[in-house]
Amino acid sequence: MPPAFYTHLRPTPLPAPHFVAASASAAALVGLDAADLAKDDFVAVFTGNQVPPRAKPLAAVYSGHQFGHWAGQLGDGRAILLGELATPNGPMELQLKGAGMTPYSRMGDGRAVLRSSIREFVCSEAMAALGIPTTRALMVTGSTKNVIRETVETAAVVTRMAPSFVRFGSFEHWRYNDKPDELRVLADYVIQNFYPELAGAQSPYLALLEEVTRRTARMIAHWQAVGFMHGVMNTDNMSILGLTLDYGPFGFMEAFDVDHICNHTDQGGRYSYANQVPVGHWNCYALANALLPLIQDAEAAQTALEVYVDAYGEKFDELLHAKLGLATARDDDKALFDAMFKLMQENHVDFTLFFRRLSGLRLQVPDADRERSDMPLRDLFLDRPGFDAWAAQYRERLRLEASDDAARGEVMNKVNPKYILRNYLAQVAIEKAQNGDFTEVNRLLAVLERPFDEQPGNESYAALPPDWASHLEVSCSS
Repeated sequence: MPPAFYTHLRPTPLPAPHFVAASASAAALVGLDAADLAKDDFVAVFTGNQVPPRAKPLAAVYSGHQFGHWAGQLGDGRAILLGELATPNGPMELQLKGAGMTPYSRMGDGRAVLRSSIREFVCSEAMAALGIPTTRALMVTGSTKNVIRETVETAAVVTRMAPSFVRFGSFEHWRYNDKPDELRVLADYVIQNFYPELAGAQSPYLALLEEVTRRTARMIAHWQAVGFMHGVMNTDNMSILGLTLDYGPFGFMEAFDVDHICNHTDQGGRYSYANQVPVGHWNCYALANALLPLIQDAEAAQTALEVYVDAYGEKFDELLHAKLGLATARDDDKALFDAMFKLMQENHVDFTLFFRRLSGLRLQVPDADRERSDMPLRDLFLDRPGFDAWAAQYRERLRLEASDDAARGEVMNKVNPKYILRNYLAQVAIEKAQNGDFTEVNRLLAVLERPFDEQPGNESYAALPPDWASHLEVSCSS
């Protein structure tokens, strides 16, 4: 890429760097042994204190809409790309987040803190284990250097991995700066390297818009199906590859509330659970506007954007049928789903526990034993008669396809996780790490890497959150 797209610079070293944690599965993707990552030379490289001989580190420029408003130039304000590794599955870029100031830092210090780095590291790997498109996290290192956020915290660096970190905002940057040549260079680069099948299309740029819109819709369907909330879906946080990018004030739904806002900074609720679907579409419109000088046909761009609604609907419907163990689809299934979500909303049922325990609901059970049999699931509801009425509808639907309890339960447990990254679990691991104990970070990672397994001995990680967890807040600094 031409020099206008980035600035070459070295990371700023941190004093006394130390190893915190590493992901063995992420390391395997780039041909590394996780056990080696704790060694001093790897810690030095992935903290930014030492640059590999052939690396040419850089920070990329981009712009974006933040909370719906044009924010102008942004860029890698605290992230520095080390380089790209060839892997059997294609190239993978390694990026240090928290590696020091860059020309795009604006008023920031270029650093990340241990708290946010652990959250991003663990959640990136947890999302991958859930089968959701995401960037990956290789490792976290820490330092004794103090960083000021709401309070004084210690610095850390998380090494992120992705085939590319190009964002919607990367295209917006050139569009709003009236640089059509650079816009074309970027689009050609993305098509050539990541969407080569589109190069022969009648309008490759229009085809790019349509495919990115489709991928974005499907990614958000995956979010909604597990109750994941990104928290800050600005266009500079949207991956051109349809990957979950930039883990900050994220959260997983606990007590179900369709209007839940996981980001304390987002007081207007722009990025609530319910709004993630339309905001994803809005962001694709922003991308379409950025690509319009290349597409040169507003009506065609509008048509390309229309794939979003169907792509989201089809994927979410597919995921819901799987979550309820339904092997077939019927016209009246939507009414069953809508009644379920209405009941969950009215009772603020724990999202993850509901779907996991639903797999244990038995179809063939005598009427006299039904209440006792349903107890683990039924007890999640204050309105137990309401649950009984919905469960009767659900059982009737299962009978229509002669569903088998054992087979259905096994399939459902492969798509409904038992373990998700609840905020309080992250907080416990963070507080121990801040006191120099990193064992809980690694144990939590190990649990979340097998989210669908029963994992005897780890049942506490699947429990309802304790009362003190209701006071936890995450914001854009998280």
